Formats: sequence, structure tokens, C-alpha cells
Amino acid sequence: MNITASKANMIRNKAKLVLSLLVAAALWFIMFSPFTAPQVNFWLCMTISACTLTCFAFVFGGMKSIGTGSGLPFTKTILLGFAIAALLWGVFFVGDKVSQLILPFSRAQVNLIYDMKGNLSPTLLALLLLFVIGPAEEIFWRGYVQRTLAQYRSPFMAFVLTTACYTAVHLPSGNFMLIMAAMVCGIVWGGLYWLMPNNLKAIIISHALWDAAAFVWIPF
Repeated sequence: MNITASKANMIRNKAKLVLSLLVAAALWFIMFSPFTAPQVNFWLCMTISACTLTCFAFVFGGMKSIGTGSGLPFTKTILLGFAIAALLWGVFFVGDKVSQLILPFSRAQVNLIYDMKGNLSPTLLALLLLFVIGPAEEIFWRGYVQRTLAQYRSPFMAFVLTTACYTAVHLPSGNFMLIMAAMVCGIVWGGLYWLMPNNLKAIIISHALWDAAAFVWIPF
């Protein structure tokens, strides 16, 4: 491939990444903005958004979006995913108690997050989080966005930029606790991907398990 073709390919890849991020921002605005959120079914919209972003990741990023390299053996991958999810749940448990002591509004905002569950069956919600929403977010944000950014920036800067974008798409909610939760999760999952990019599957498992635990099994 000559230099001109290589440069053109780089421009196309960057354009695809920008397009994907704009679509993600638009979808999250619809789900969380007070102007649009009351007009949509949150979990239907979240499921559609997750599937859409997964398609973007595979079409623009290929199969590498679900992980590259050999990584850990199957059993250790699952165990690592469980361990990460458990540790992150512990971090949020402590954070929830501390925030209630120093931020008078924190519990009310956390309750607003849980109100999003609506009347959806806990079993159906857990299944969506485990097999659709949780995996889709990691495939898109880490497997596609962070991996692609690392091709043009240092792996550390790719982690920082991805975490910033992941946090920013939650800003339309105006919910400080949700935004901070997104930032913490972005730092943890993005940081882990920065440190061990060959083990994305374990991070995917951890995200799916943490989502189901935090929202359904053992909420805060």
C-alpha cells in the first residue's frame, strides 16, 4: 500500500470512528435527556442502541472488536471476569455509603437510576444486561473505540479519550451520580483494557456481570 492510499485509509477509519461516536452520543441523548427520555421506553431504546453500536463495531472494526491475541485460557478468563465484577461492585458499595455521608442528594439520584427499571421483569432485565447490553458496551467502547484510537494515539491516550467520551455521553442525564458512575466504570474497564488488551473477553464478562448485579441481583 502506497503512502497516499495509507493516508486515505486512515482518514476513512477516523471518519468511521467519529460517525460511530456521534451516533452513540445521539442515542444516549435520546435515552437520558429530560427532553426525550420521557417519550421513549428506556430498555427498548437501550437494547436497540446496544445492538446498533455492536453493528458499528463489527462493520467498522471487524472481529478484532471482541478481542485480539490469545489471552487467558477459557476458565481463567471467566474467573477473571467474575473477580473484576466483584471488586467493582465492592468499590460501588463503599462509594454509595461514602456519597450518602458527604452528598445529601446522592441517594435521591441513585433512586432515579433504579426507577429506570420500571415494570420490566427482573429476569428479562438481567438477561438483557448479561447477554446484550453489557457485552455490547464493551465491544463498542473498548473493543472498537479504544482499540481504534490506540492506532493513532498512545494506548494511554486512547484510554483517556475513550473514558472521556464514555463519561460524556451520560451528561444529558444531568444526574451527577450516574455521570460519576460512568466515569468510574470507564476508568476501570478502560484501564484494564489498556493494561491487558488481549483479555477483552474477561472485561466483557465483568461488565455483563456487574450490570446484572448492580441493577437486579444485589442493587445498592
